[in-house]
Amino acid sequence: MNKKLHAAIVLIAAVAGFGLSNALFTVDETQYAIVLQFGQPVSTKTVPGLHVKMPFIQNVIYLDNRLMEYDMASTIIYTKDKKNMVVDAYVRWRVKEPLAFYTRFKSDSSYSIVEEAKRRLGDVIIGVLKSELGLHDMSDIISQSRNTVMERVNDESNKKLAEEGATLGLEVVDVRIKKADLPAENQLSVYERMKTERNQQATKYRSEGEMKGRLIRAEADRKRAEIIAEANRKSQEIRGQADAEAASVYSEAYGLDPEFYAFVRSLESYQKAFQDKSTLVISAPETMEYLEYFGREKTAP
Repeated sequence: MNKKLHAAIVLIAAVAGFGLSNALFTVDETQYAIVLQFGQPVSTKTVPGLHVKMPFIQNVIYLDNRLMEYDMASTIIYTKDKKNMVVDAYVRWRVKEPLAFYTRFKSDSSYSIVEEAKRRLGDVIIGVLKSELGLHDMSDIISQSRNTVMERVNDESNKKLAEEGATLGLEVVDVRIKKADLPAENQLSVYERMKTERNQQATKYRSEGEMKGRLIRAEADRKRAEIIAEANRKSQEIRGQADAEAASVYSEAYGLDPEFYAFVRSLESYQKAFQDKSTLVISAPETMEYLEYFGREKTAP
């Protein structure tokens, strides 16, 4: 009898312990908990700590309450000028209303719920991208005005998702464009066209530079000619003044002593005429007027 009683007590304790462990669950600071009864949500636990549920007939699904990021697949978007571009975007989001979130994306596991939410986010954001980028030419999207276009895309995406935020049970924190490029088959032709345009622009700049260079050189040559002409004019004036002063000096010297003046001038002429070291033989120099002072002996008075 004692053995049977002991076994019963052990069995009851085991069942009670198992039931108690099944009735208790914990909620982490990074989680929301939704209590389900026969697949239907009956309560939501958002406060971290230990909680109680009905054992065996209720189960718990956990949702992450932290900021999550969804990197969407690349999509082709057609621009206003009928060009196609490959756009990569991502969204940062979090669960705000866990019950509404579960109800909208109801599934058997929290992983499937999050994946369904990501697909819905991707559909909304891609739709906004297509409608917004379709209003702009490709050159605006890939040029310096790209930032402005992307800001509008971000604003419109947030606005669209905010409209559905109450029923989706989530909050969109940020939408960004990582990359907006041409498809691989179009990149080569576009790059070649851009290269041709840049070469044409470079040729234009070179031509303008050469033309300005010729103008600058012509102006410099003109100024150089003017400076040289002015210098020659001034040098001629100076030479003329010097010759006039020299003639005046010579004239004054001649007036004082014509004989001595003629002698000095003849000596200067001899120095210039006979500066070579070669030998010169002259017969009867006294018969030549030019050499009248050449070799003349001074006679006593």
